[in-house]
Amino acid sequence: MRLYNLKDSHEEVSFSKAVQLGLGKKQGLFFPLELPKLNTQTLTDLMNLNFIDRSTKILSYFLHDEISSKDLKNIVKKSFSFQKPILKSISKNIACLELFHGPTLAFKDFGARFMANILQFLNVKNTPMTILTATSGDTGAAVAHAFYKMKNIRVIILYPNKKISTLQEKLFCTLGNNIYTIAINGSFDDCQNLVKKAFNDQDLKKKIILTSANSINISRLLAQICYYFEAFSKTPFEYHKKLIISVPCGNFGNLTAGLLAKSLGLPIKNFIAATNSNNTVPNFLKTGIWNPKKTISTISNAMDISRPNNWPRVKELFLKKKWSLKSLKYGSVSERNTKNTLKKLYNLGYISEPHAAIAYYLLKKKIKKTDYGLFFGTAHPTKFKNIVENILKINLKLPEILKKYNKKKMLSHFMKPNFEKLKKILLEKF
Repeated sequence: MRLYNLKDSHEEVSFSKAVQLGLGKKQGLFFPLELPKLNTQTLTDLMNLNFIDRSTKILSYFLHDEISSKDLKNIVKKSFSFQKPILKSISKNIACLELFHGPTLAFKDFGARFMANILQFLNVKNTPMTILTATSGDTGAAVAHAFYKMKNIRVIILYPNKKISTLQEKLFCTLGNNIYTIAINGSFDDCQNLVKKAFNDQDLKKKIILTSANSINISRLLAQICYYFEAFSKTPFEYHKKLIISVPCGNFGNLTAGLLAKSLGLPIKNFIAATNSNNTVPNFLKTGIWNPKKTISTISNAMDISRPNNWPRVKELFLKKKWSLKSLKYGSVSERNTKNTLKKLYNLGYISEPHAAIAYYLLKKKIKKTDYGLFFGTAHPTKFKNIVENILKINLKLPEILKKYNKKKMLSHFMKPNFEKLKKILLEKF
């Protein structure tokens, strides 16, 4: 698999190199040089496979020339060794695809665990490596647990101080060992900017092997394609050409994976790019003007991103496939409507959380009676326990994993968004 840099098309690398680099020159994202396309019979055959075999086959269309089928299946089996996505019906033609049944109760487990196992497989010489990543909520836990105690791999995670839920924080800021967490006094965009500066620092590149586990890393996106096929396999047959998927969007990696699934040939009728008040993309799609504003803190904190990293990939994909951006449905949802939607879902018998509620709100608003709609449940409601309990006036029982980590001591360090200080940390031996 060959990939090119979206900011410097002359830079072409293999999948292995792209995973290890994270970003290319000029902080450019890597994008597949060729996009595989499956015929109708192949798609039908894929639907008859189980989740692990189907995922292996899908990934092999991208990676067949770099990783053998046997090795790839072992990696997939190890990475997706938890409960596969579950479909929960909400009404006649709307359902939630719950993607949060992994070890850290978030959809990020799919991409993070696949990336960790891929990197371990590729690092045959056990060369010391630093993973630097920023999180607006769930990425931190998924990445930390995926790489926890892996030899010769150090993980440094930046997150906005006091802007993620306590339980999200507890899941990854209590591990220690090879996991180093830093609370930045600023927004997620500040954290993300520090990561970009690190990857653009030539001195750092000479002295350490540095890669990122954000959705800027192509391995995470490829892994996420797999559950879109699972979503389609669970859709009633009569709706196979009428499927609308509403995706809660922050950094837009999840939506990018869905669009890559569509480019493979998965007949998804349309997507809804659902955001909270941080509505840079909806405003762009409406006006054609890219004008990121200061990030606003909301109860859907994982989506509090005003400069989504993966948007250039979305634009490139539409360009390569000759799709019109005008065909992409979109919308942003206020705090008030998010809270009211949580109540409406509860009255329908379903306990959700803010991110999924945003996706449901826009799906309900835009879907036709003849279509079938899925909205993604990206995190377990208890990860936002206080918020959900306050809105719904109920008591939520914590899953065992959250009970376990909630009792542990916080190990985070604190700092202002200071790149020189971060650089000093990155250069420390481990």
